[in-house]
Amino acid sequence: MNGERTPPAAELVREVLRPGGGGRIVLLVLDGLGGLPAAGREQTELEAARTPHLDALAAAGICGLHEPVAPGITPGSGPAHLALFGYDPAVYRVGRGVLSALGLGFELEPGDVAARGNLCTLDGEGRIADRRAGRPPTQKAAELCALLRGIELGPGIELFVEPEKEHRVLVVLRGEGLSGAVSDTDPQRTGVPPLSPAAASTDPAAARTAELVRRLTEQAHRLLAPHAPANGLLLRGFSQRPRWPSLEERFGLRGLGIAAYPMYRGVARLLGMQVASYEGSVRAAFGLLAQRWQEFDFFFVHVKETDAAGEDGDFERKVAVIEEVDAALPQLLALRPEVLVVTGDHSTPAALRSHSWHPVPVVLSAASCRPDPVRTFGERACLAGALGPRLAATSLLPLALAHAGRLDKFGA
Repeated sequence: MNGERTPPAAELVREVLRPGGGGRIVLLVLDGLGGLPAAGREQTELEAARTPHLDALAAAGICGLHEPVAPGITPGSGPAHLALFGYDPAVYRVGRGVLSALGLGFELEPGDVAARGNLCTLDGEGRIADRRAGRPPTQKAAELCALLRGIELGPGIELFVEPEKEHRVLVVLRGEGLSGAVSDTDPQRTGVPPLSPAAASTDPAAARTAELVRRLTEQAHRLLAPHAPANGLLLRGFSQRPRWPSLEERFGLRGLGIAAYPMYRGVARLLGMQVASYEGSVRAAFGLLAQRWQEFDFFFVHVKETDAAGEDGDFERKVAVIEEVDAALPQLLALRPEVLVVTGDHSTPAALRSHSWHPVPVVLSAASCRPDPVRTFGERACLAGALGPRLAATSLLPLALAHAGRLDKFGA
């Protein structure tokens, strides 16, 4: 499905939106926030971190654990963020490629097929040794992208390859008769070779596109062979740009997305938000937030490093990132947002080195919160919170709208 229907809950929210708006809402997303105790430890990364400001928010606000998609389902970053913005990810589906393209400001034309690429390391047997090629500098990735742009795929087909950040790259195919219904070449694990692309539908355009992707990956591996550790290319999230109602159309919010990584700016832009990029620490993001404070009703601030540390299996680094965000939090609190929601899009436990299905801690702070028993911000503490142990992530934004005074009574 491509968002053809609007979930009933969103229809109700739109029906009771208060004319003239209300207070400002800030959604602070620590990517991959949820965790697990590592070997020999009793606490998760969040529980082990020293977080006096987040703990104070928890004590004054309401807490819980949210389910990004559904019980047992491990979400990708795109679906998980869509849920946080109130878009049911089972209905509103889009591949990672479109999000990367929009995040980079690449102008997708109708019919373009975009994919997210990883520069990777292949061993002597053609198996994936490192899906991220050691996270090369973005400048090195840019040099390799320039090399890959020389690939010829045949008459009428244009190829675009752009660096995104570190090992991440954007690949776009342009031409007549293309389809985004192509399977990934990235198996998302090591020790196995890249997958062969295949048509994911019976549409002849899908078969044609899969063949083009096969040619692309074969030539890419030949060109990259001398450039170890970035001697391979993995592709996933093939997609074409959908047309969905904006955040303002659905929820009456003029939004700004602030993110260092292009993909997250992409999902914000897909929903009609303006976007801004920052470099360095989260303090830079909060500085941008302060500069634009009078222009918007809704602010999405994204922190990537928690997820990166989890995927690298680095428990201590993930703890340090959480502590860095907590130390910077007074800079955000000084703006006095009427509603502040702090959470993650999904869990990325360092113990698993990957996204997981575990529910994600969340705290909602507003003057209208009914006190709950939670006094510290962590997975186990949040089990006792007023938001419950398995709140649907799509319910967070409607709750924020209510606490911001943006919803009227439903019915007589």
